[in-house]
Amino acid sequence: MLEYLQTESGRRIACHQTPGQGAGIVFLGGFVSDMQGTKALHLEAFARAQGRPFVRFDYSGHGQSSGSFSEGCIGDWAEDAAAALAITSGPQVLVGSSMGGWIALLLALRFPARVKGLVTVAAAPDFTEDGFWHGFSAAQRAEVMAAGRVILPSGYSPDGYIITRRLIEDGRNHLVLRAPLSLPFPTRFLQGSADEEVSPATALRLFDHAEGPDLRLTLVKGMDHRFSAPEALALIERAIGEVS
Repeated sequence: MLEYLQTESGRRIACHQTPGQGAGIVFLGGFVSDMQGTKALHLEAFARAQGRPFVRFDYSGHGQSSGSFSEGCIGDWAEDAAAALAITSGPQVLVGSSMGGWIALLLALRFPARVKGLVTVAAAPDFTEDGFWHGFSAAQRAEVMAAGRVILPSGYSPDGYIITRRLIEDGRNHLVLRAPLSLPFPTRFLQGSADEEVSPATALRLFDHAEGPDLRLTLVKGMDHRFSAPEALALIERAIGEVS
């Protein structure tokens, strides 16, 4: 059933919570995605079949949550995710897709005692800096700093993405690849070799940078960024089982 959470900053976050027993699963979606996506719904059904708790939600400015996407930033969305985590009890398995991988890492650093295990799917840590800012031309950098925004073309959105100065500057306050990244719980990184949004090099960088007793990276040949083919979904299920 759809419910709404209130963040500390007053944002209204749409959420679906499935009851169950044992370690729950919290799904964290990607940039400009919502909780109606293939992976979110598949994992909800997977958790229900196992009788496990499950939570999926929309970040502010996404899906059915309040706010405008162009006004959001990584810090806001991490706070939204913390509000979703707060309605659960006991250690949870965090499953973060794309940007959700970055958000999951931020939750894991902030609430390590609440994390039983971590699964990332095509994780995109620090993408506002390493993807957007470093990829901008001099003209785009000047535009985003002077006008406060720039529009980038995207195969996922016909109108392109509005990238704001606030998104870039706030992202620098939440980078996870520039400081120690301790993951003291079982962690699985999943990545497709044919991903054109997040490169395998990013997955290898994250894997090399993180520290923990049980970290594994699985690179799937030919898999794209969506990572939603039946065999990919089966890999996510298996990873959840391994870290649970």
